[in-house]
Amino acid sequence: MTENVSGASYAAAGVDIEAGDRAVELFAPIAKKATRPEVRGGLGGFAGLFALGNYEKPLLAASSDGVGTKLAVAQAVGKHDTIGLDLVAMVVDDLVVCGAEPLFLQDYIAIGKVVPEHVAEIVSGIAEGCVQAGCALLGGETAEHPGVMDPDEYDVSATGVGVVEEDKVLGPDRVREGDVIIAMASSGLHSNGYSLARHVLLEKAGLELDAYVEDFGRTLGEEMLEPTKIYAKDCLALMNEAEVRTFCHVTGGGLVGNMVRIMPEGLTADMSRATWTPGPIFKTIAELGNVAREEMEKTFNMGIGMVAIVSAEDRDRALALLTARHIDAWELGTVRATAEGEEGAVLTGSHPRF
Repeated sequence: MTENVSGASYAAAGVDIEAGDRAVELFAPIAKKATRPEVRGGLGGFAGLFALGNYEKPLLAASSDGVGTKLAVAQAVGKHDTIGLDLVAMVVDDLVVCGAEPLFLQDYIAIGKVVPEHVAEIVSGIAEGCVQAGCALLGGETAEHPGVMDPDEYDVSATGVGVVEEDKVLGPDRVREGDVIIAMASSGLHSNGYSLARHVLLEKAGLELDAYVEDFGRTLGEEMLEPTKIYAKDCLALMNEAEVRTFCHVTGGGLVGNMVRIMPEGLTADMSRATWTPGPIFKTIAELGNVAREEMEKTFNMGIGMVAIVSAEDRDRALALLTARHIDAWELGTVRATAEGEEGAVLTGSHPRF
């Protein structure tokens, strides 16, 4: 007696190759908009090609990152077209810290089940982020992981490559006593601290993502999904017009934790809370979760997404340029000699109205 048993197949195991091909068809026109003249070939090859161009002593800079648990909010809300902006921001704004111009980015999407329209939404955000950063989306990979991830679950990561002339590399060695510290406002939580934010707002306080919050002027979900600001072009423009010593991308670890990384031995970044007021989202988390200021400041950006250290002579020029580029920027502090037993960065005073 012969049993009629269907043969095993990739599709039966949960991987839909045709859906993957359809996803590529949908996002290809979008991805092609995120390009540069140096790109060679097109999408669909095994590797992306990029002509480096004419440099005297070029140094390549590389950065890899993801978006963390902000993805959980995007998946809960069902909005996937902005998470790519967060991804690009986390990568390219690390590159510009050393003065590198972002050249290209490659993404990786791991997803439980490929729904072409769903993947196209994610890639559309990545492509738009690349356009905003002035870099090319050179390629990427979408991997379907049935049985490992739930059908609606996905994760994203990316690697970006930039270039900087060897004699123009920014860093702690350029920082001098008397330099001015300029803050650039964040657009909100950006892409750090979401495990704590979700715990306080959704679990502890029991708020719903679709609930309208008067202090935000929109729903909680909309506030939490506000895309990370991409500063790359603004930082590069500032480098061309002012004496920039280095930048600091304020991500995990907060303002002080990241500023320490760019300060040379013997100098301290002396910054004042009195120069700005963190946005409503930070106050809400602090109050609803009874989160101590120290914990808030080492977890969140608290309203500052990028910092530039410039020469004192170029303070006004730098602030004027950033204002002209519609960046909310202000003098956060100055660089001074380190006192005995002091860290490389200090934050003093209190926030007004916080």
